[in-house]
Amino acid sequence: MEDDLTIEPREGIEFESEDAAKMFYDDYSRRLGFVMRVMSCRRSEKDGRILARRFGCNKEGHCVSIRGKFGSVRKLRPSTREGCKAMIHVKYDRSGKWVITKFVKEHNHPLVVAPREARHTLDDKDKRIQELTIELRNKKRLCAAYKEQLDAFTKIVEEHSNRIAKKVESVVNSLKEFEPIELELLRSKQDAL
Repeated sequence: MEDDLTIEPREGIEFESEDAAKMFYDDYSRRLGFVMRVMSCRRSEKDGRILARRFGCNKEGHCVSIRGKFGSVRKLRPSTREGCKAMIHVKYDRSGKWVITKFVKEHNHPLVVAPREARHTLDDKDKRIQELTIELRNKKRLCAAYKEQLDAFTKIVEEHSNRIAKKVESVVNSLKEFEPIELELLRSKQDAL
């Protein structure tokens, strides 16, 4: 892939993984002066794996007020959502790569001039989300390593089971060979009596 520091997202750019696409858009957002948010995803109905993902500006959408029967349920605070449409859509391709299939560049709000300021505007909740995202990514990698080990162990067990099954089959076949001889011996013994 091209140098991430100079490239702007565009349809057709490929990535090795969903995480690589996310990191690319996150770096782009920092350079431009906005905060990236992980948006919706589409999953496979067969196995539940993610097939497509949307990454966008954290000012996407509008905050919907949650109200109970007797007034406000939570403390009202100013909304950070402004209905911004800036985003990329990446899709898992048959080639095994993640490809940008849609890019919306325009923001409907001013961007932070200095990219560093964008990171200082994160509130505690956003920081916690970032921490948990990193932790989740690490757990997924660990899970993948465990799965790989489990798959290798399962393969060894299957090979061992196949060897045992062949030995059992060989013993059964040997017994079948001796069965007529045993019957002949029994008949001979009965005839002798």
